[in-house]
Amino acid sequence: MQADIFCRVVDNYGDIGVCWRLARRLAHGRGWDVRLWVDDLASFARIQPGIDAGAARQRLQGVDIVRWTDTPDPALAARDVVIEAFACDPPEAFLDSMRQRHPAWINLEYLSAEAWVESCHGLPSQRPDGLVKHFFFPGFTPATGGLLREPGLSAERDAFQADPEAQAAFLRGLGVAEPLLSQRRHGARTVSLFCYPSAPVDGLAQALAADARPALLLAPEGVAPRLEAACARPGGPVVARLPFVAQPDFDRVLWCADLNFVRGEDSFVRAAWAAGRWSGRSTPRKRTCTWKSWTPGWRAIRPRKPRPPPSAPGTCPTPAPRPAPSAPPWRRPPGRPGRRRRATGTRRRPPAPIWRKIWPIFAQSWSRNARIESFLSRPGLSAPQL
Repeated sequence: MQADIFCRVVDNYGDIGVCWRLARRLAHGRGWDVRLWVDDLASFARIQPGIDAGAARQRLQGVDIVRWTDTPDPALAARDVVIEAFACDPPEAFLDSMRQRHPAWINLEYLSAEAWVESCHGLPSQRPDGLVKHFFFPGFTPATGGLLREPGLSAERDAFQADPEAQAAFLRGLGVAEPLLSQRRHGARTVSLFCYPSAPVDGLAQALAADARPALLLAPEGVAPRLEAACARPGGPVVARLPFVAQPDFDRVLWCADLNFVRGEDSFVRAAWAAGRWSGRSTPRKRTCTWKSWTPGWRAIRPRKPRPPPSAPGTCPTPAPRPAPSAPPWRRPPGRPGRRRRATGTRRRPPAPIWRKIWPIFAQSWSRNARIESFLSRPGLSAPQL
């Protein structure tokens, strides 16, 4: 099987991160002959060593990589499958080749946890020229396209996280100084940060400085340029700048950290596979939109208590007495609870001492839920449904 993947780099690294990972999975996992079209090879080169940003065509790790221009080489005709990432639309000259061959045309959409994507996944869109485009929605449920994950990733992650010396050697190879590694060995919290420019790094530095446990903050070069100034406070975290690395090494950075802050779709999913504590923004958007987009997904993958057996026909079950509210006062503000406060962002926050007490319990629960095998065993994008 031969395939073309078109990628227009809009969000610096998230778009090309997804497309490069998909191209390699199809080439290595399925044996496909993959050709990846990219309009911004300079951004691509930052996350993948060996990319020549000035080359019109090159081959790396079993994938043909072509610079995407408005006038592609006529000799590069459409293949059996054409995947356009995030509605980027192939150039008109390439569409002429598609009209002659009528390949399977797939629009790879953005990741969402909203319920409506299940009914839209796989739907066709008929064009006047006879071409048919099918919509492919990644997601967290069996009714969607799943998530990209390499075979054996969980075992590799668990072995790496169980070997402190391997982690130290890896970070040392990225340039982390020996005194910082010594602090990490003696209990300093490791936090990785890969954020958008609008991220509140001042608040993060303040929160880490208020904790009695010292912190080592790992951040790529050029990301959050105000970070050093924000951390220059008594008790503030120590910042270690890392170079941009290839995707497998980025996974290891996430595996080294006790807490990951990530941005973009690809990093968002990889932080989830890291099975640790993490916070992420898939795309810059309003706070309420992010909450509404992702809440259904967490409800879909979290473990659920079994339902009680149904009552016998003709009987009415006796409702269980409603227990008294057990939430602390900061979770029970007066007025109508829940939905309106969440949408307007006016929910009260718990005092810092309460967070310090519940954080260890929360952290253990999060890591345990991230390893739910019923979720990890779901097929990924390179499974047969593609």
